[in-house]
Amino acid sequence: MGFPKESFRVCESRHCPLFRYGDTFTVSGIALAMESGGDHSFINTTVVHSPPNREQCKILYGDLNKIIIEYERADHIPDCLISCSGCTGSLRLEHFQGLRAEAENMDDEAVRIGSLLHRLGNFPFFRNIDQKNLNSVIKHFQLAEVEKDQIIIRKGDPGANFYIVASGRVEILNDAGIPISTLEKGDVFGEMSLICNENAGATVQARERGEVLYIEHKQFKNILQKHPALQQYFTRLLAKRLTNANRMRSDDYTSGMIGRLEEIPAEALFQTLNMNAKTGILTITQLQQGTARFSLRHGALIKASYGGAKGEEAFYAVLREKNGRFKFTPGLPPEDFDVPEIGYFMKLLMEGMQRIDEHVPVN
Repeated sequence: MGFPKESFRVCESRHCPLFRYGDTFTVSGIALAMESGGDHSFINTTVVHSPPNREQCKILYGDLNKIIIEYERADHIPDCLISCSGCTGSLRLEHFQGLRAEAENMDDEAVRIGSLLHRLGNFPFFRNIDQKNLNSVIKHFQLAEVEKDQIIIRKGDPGANFYIVASGRVEILNDAGIPISTLEKGDVFGEMSLICNENAGATVQARERGEVLYIEHKQFKNILQKHPALQQYFTRLLAKRLTNANRMRSDDYTSGMIGRLEEIPAEALFQTLNMNAKTGILTITQLQQGTARFSLRHGALIKASYGGAKGEEAFYAVLREKNGRFKFTPGLPPEDFDVPEIGYFMKLLMEGMQRIDEHVPVN
């Protein structure tokens, strides 16, 4: 007959260096004070089993040991919450009837998810997801090894996956095969072609042997819809990348942002300007119907013209364009500061993207 066993599961983890949400500990043993012939003795047989592939934490083990001492047997522990008493982070564990059976029935997939959570839970992408939803998100990801110089994404190929660098480094290559950017652990890539339904705009190659975490296009879109915080994360990421790209164009930087729609799709460009509350004039040339001109005030559209269309119809038409050269010039003439907005920006953007998906013709 073995010692009684019970399980504790991490229900909250904030900056803990060792354990993550969902990690489960098994605690067994008894702790009894005994008296015999005037002699007093204390027996403690507590054993703490950590989650697989985790380092040891004597502070937490001590906290779990105190629970056994308090209730004398593991199977006498009532439903409760306990907090880890030390270290630099914050950790809380829950115990309730039936948790042990649930833990014992964990299959290989659950172990895989737990391992990924431990390794990747602190990556910027996952920090935008509530801890209670992390399991349901990360289960859609797969971990793959990449070899040095392996092509992960090739420019012009249809977007298939969203990637996160799990270990090692990858490089973004220009058309000449020269690295123009290096991504490291926690950085993401491949999202633009999925968000915009475009072919890959650049080749991505492994600089050294490492690992990438990836998720397929359909699941990526589903996660994006369910977690609005991720939409804001990618908007900030787009703004940062656009800013960095323009810093490289030092000759033209003083006149505002410049670029091509092949590099930054129209919807991403407008969203970046809106997110950063830009005020100025956006001019897009080399379009199918000539030149488009947009005026923005604190990120909101106030004027739009393209190919004979005005207002929102001009905006919808430009969202369909795939090629062209843009330039954003800060500042507006005084009379434009009182012009009313064309409409709520996010509503306009969603309407425009829906029209594209449904192939609604431009008026």
